[in-house]
Amino acid sequence: MKVVVQRVKHASVTIDGQVFNRVNAGYLLLVGFKFGDTSNEIDYMVKKISNSRLFEDNDGKMNLSIQEISGEILSISQFTLYASTKKGNRPGFSLAEEPELAEKHYEEFNQKLANVVSVVKTGQFGADMAIELLNDGPVTIIFDSEQK
Repeated sequence: MKVVVQRVKHASVTIDGQVFNRVNAGYLLLVGFKFGDTSNEIDYMVKKISNSRLFEDNDGKMNLSIQEISGEILSISQFTLYASTKKGNRPGFSLAEEPELAEKHYEEFNQKLANVVSVVKTGQFGADMAIELLNDGPVTIIFDSEQK
C-alpha cells in the first residue's frame, strides 16, 4: 500500500463537472493498493497518517498531527501509484490490486481513518476525477507499507 500525503490549505475533487467533495486545511491523500495488501497494511497506514506530525506548532516546527489541528482529509483512490515503467513507454499496472478488492480496501481504509480523524471525505472509486489543491509548504510525503 502506498499513500501520497499532501498537506493542503484546501482541496476538492470534481466528477463530471460537479464538485463532489472538498476539505479545508489538512491532507489530500492519494491511495493505492498492491496485489496482496491486507488489513495489516491498512491499519499501519491509518496509524502512520493520523499520528505523523506534519503541521507546524507555534515555533514553526512540524510538531503537530492532523488530529491536533482538527484537520480534514480528502482521500482519493489512485491505482497508478503502482505503475511500472520499467519496460517501454506505456505504464503497466500488474502490481496494482484487482479493482474489486482494491475498492473494498479503500472503503476499509477510509472507515478506519474516520474513526480517528473527525473529517474524512472521499472521491469516487474508479471515476475520472479532477483534483484541485493548494499545497501547504509544500509538504508532500510518500508512505509505503513495504518500508515499515
